[in-house]
Amino acid sequence: MMSLFRKLMPREDRFFDMFAAHSRLVVEAAGALNDLLNGIDRERNGARIIALEDQADAITREVLLAVRRSFITPFDRSDIQDLIQSMDDAIDMMHKTVKTIRLFEQTEFDPVMREMGGEIVKAANLIAEAIPLLDKVGANAQRLSTIAEDVTRVEGRSDELHEMGLKDLFRRHGASGNAMAYLVGAEIYGELEKVVDRFEDVADEISGIVIENV
Repeated sequence: MMSLFRKLMPREDRFFDMFAAHSRLVVEAAGALNDLLNGIDRERNGARIIALEDQADAITREVLLAVRRSFITPFDRSDIQDLIQSMDDAIDMMHKTVKTIRLFEQTEFDPVMREMGGEIVKAANLIAEAIPLLDKVGANAQRLSTIAEDVTRVEGRSDELHEMGLKDLFRRHGASGNAMAYLVGAEIYGELEKVVDRFEDVADEISGIVIENV
């Protein structure tokens, strides 16, 4: 009965505009992080990620405020809150990665780190494709489910790269006793992996919305 009532009532569709705006910021931040890892204008790209994270936080606050003020929402309020928060966690993790890179004054990055940057871009673009499809979740259920599976595959590849990277660090720095180089590299690898983990959290939220609304 409640489901029928919700379908008959006018919806607060501006949520989708805010989701889409946030996802575009996440894609841009992922691209900047990838460029940074590939040695392209490190300072500018680091600063860009920080600025984008601030903009994303503002959208997140706007969404959470709109949830409280809206009478009818496109889907469950808790799902809206969890979706925008998981998206924001992804860009927050990119910001944290930049802070770590700056703290340890890293200027060069391993090939595997650069490959993980490419996986982050893939995951961000998949999420950006999925977000507008939520406006018509029933009609787009199959594509949304496929995107969620694709993000999971990206996360699996990221796990493999993370393990490869740690093994390579140990081979290069373990024998020489350069513990600091190993620890710093391991920290960066761990944070890159967490970025992709956060995208998988977004995909999980999307899958839950599909299940509940189809």
